[in-house]
Amino acid sequence: MTIFKRVADEIETAVKTINADADISRMTVETPRDPSHGDLATNAAMLLAKPMGMNPRELAQQIIDALSNSETFESLEIAGPGFINMRLTPKSLCLDVKTCLESGTSYGEVNVGNGEKVNIEYVSANPTGPLTVGHARGAIVGDSLSRLLLKAGYDVQKEYYTNDFGNQINILTQTASLRYDEAKSGKEIEIPKGYYPGEYMKDVAQHLVTKYPEKPSEDIIRDETIAYMMEEIKKDLNDLGVQHDLFYSESKMVSEGKVGNALDALTKLGLIYEGVLEPPKGKKPDDWEEREQTLFRSTDYGDDVDRPLKKSDGTYTYFANDIAHYYDIHKMGYPTLVNVVGADHGGYVKRAKAAVDAISQSNAKLNFLVCQIVHTFDNGEPVRMSKRAGTFVTLRDMMDRVGPDVMRFIMLTRKSDQVLEFDFAKVKETSKDNPVFYVQYAHARCCSVMRHAADMFDAANITDEKLAQVDMSVLSDAELEVVKVLINWPRIVEQAAQAFEPHRVAFYLQDVAAAFHSWWNKGKDDTTLRFLQEDKKDLTLARLAVVRAVATTIASGLDVLGVEPMEEMRSEVSDAA
Repeated sequence: MTIFKRVADEIETAVKTINADADISRMTVETPRDPSHGDLATNAAMLLAKPMGMNPRELAQQIIDALSNSETFESLEIAGPGFINMRLTPKSLCLDVKTCLESGTSYGEVNVGNGEKVNIEYVSANPTGPLTVGHARGAIVGDSLSRLLLKAGYDVQKEYYTNDFGNQINILTQTASLRYDEAKSGKEIEIPKGYYPGEYMKDVAQHLVTKYPEKPSEDIIRDETIAYMMEEIKKDLNDLGVQHDLFYSESKMVSEGKVGNALDALTKLGLIYEGVLEPPKGKKPDDWEEREQTLFRSTDYGDDVDRPLKKSDGTYTYFANDIAHYYDIHKMGYPTLVNVVGADHGGYVKRAKAAVDAISQSNAKLNFLVCQIVHTFDNGEPVRMSKRAGTFVTLRDMMDRVGPDVMRFIMLTRKSDQVLEFDFAKVKETSKDNPVFYVQYAHARCCSVMRHAADMFDAANITDEKLAQVDMSVLSDAELEVVKVLINWPRIVEQAAQAFEPHRVAFYLQDVAAAFHSWWNKGKDDTTLRFLQEDKKDLTLARLAVVRAVATTIASGLDVLGVEPMEEMRSEVSDAA
């Protein structure tokens, strides 16, 4: 049980002694933004005063009086119109250190999800080329969000929707066919405008030539090219630490008649009709045609216009296929759907949400996380990207230069809807200005302290199990300032999961690292604050408990981000803290 839950339970008990029927379901216990206001604060009196017919400050005082004998609080005071600010005793603060040491990297696990099923679709890049750094950001955000929701008690399915159907696949197939001819003849062939000119298509062609000495049919070229590209994509993702539970094929969905099934369901609901769309004002959307069409009543569900479902040749639109995909995933039992998409999908959000609302009859919700573009630099000089020209920076390029851990952490140092600048040189710096190094170095320093402690104590006496039992009442304010940061970890998991914002974990880990490095540096100026004191065994053991709690919390957070905690780093870097 976290300190937040313990305090909330005590406040509830106090309120019930004042009014047994009080509804405390909306009461909050949070960390104040300003540390000078205390360790925790509650809105209990503000929330309950009106229904209880009392003045908020008067009710706050009664709650404080009811808590006067509690051993949890060092002080309680009324703030503003009726908030209660709370300072906690060292003993109550350190209960979470004990919990952390007993829980290991599972520390921070909460159950706000209550097993709710969530389908998270991310990456879903067309299999027409290697993954770019833009895809990398979506992959990292989606995978970290999946890990975060699992830690928060949700039942998560990680999906990759394979766009292996449509005109872009026809162009890919024709490009592969030309590259096959080039590989067989040994003569360079000019790739037509609009095809895929990248060098990677030569690798596809060599694969085809090796497997099929005689040129195979167009269907085989298409299937083999898609399979080859998907294997390359999966390998890149796997090396980045990203795995999916479901690879959902668009072409298979179409061939199995699922698009028709989904539209039949909408027809029965009266949501499909034949009509002519009004001419749009301003810029014409790409799906507008001045003719009678099969339309989905998406305006009934908040969209700007109704959306076409069939093209002039009678085939389904891209959006019709998407409706079928959402319909199928929802039928699998997922009331919550999350799409992690690129910035170019911003205009698609309303229609997609309308589709899910319609096919589920408001029993499912679609959430979008839009990932803005990544600007890549090398020592401040921009690195150009162009997928069609074949000069883009690939995920593999970036990973080979800086490694998956650096990629994953840095991609989460901005909220996903903000543009991110990634400088190859800066992210490899071993300084406090590099956030991934700063956090990793804090963990490595913790490990270093424990290695030195093993020389002072029998290693069997400084296990997490043993340290969880030590007397922590001897800790000073310097250590307790670190503890006050650590106790927020379960709440960070809860809030970040509910907001679908994994970047909050990266921000929090930087706060933990800053608190720990500050504590470390205090020992340089004041020898009494150094972790290991040979003549003060009890104090040393209590400090080691906090050191291990820091390492465990960082490891738990890095696990959510998919980053490996380091046990040793370049110790000669003195300015990291």
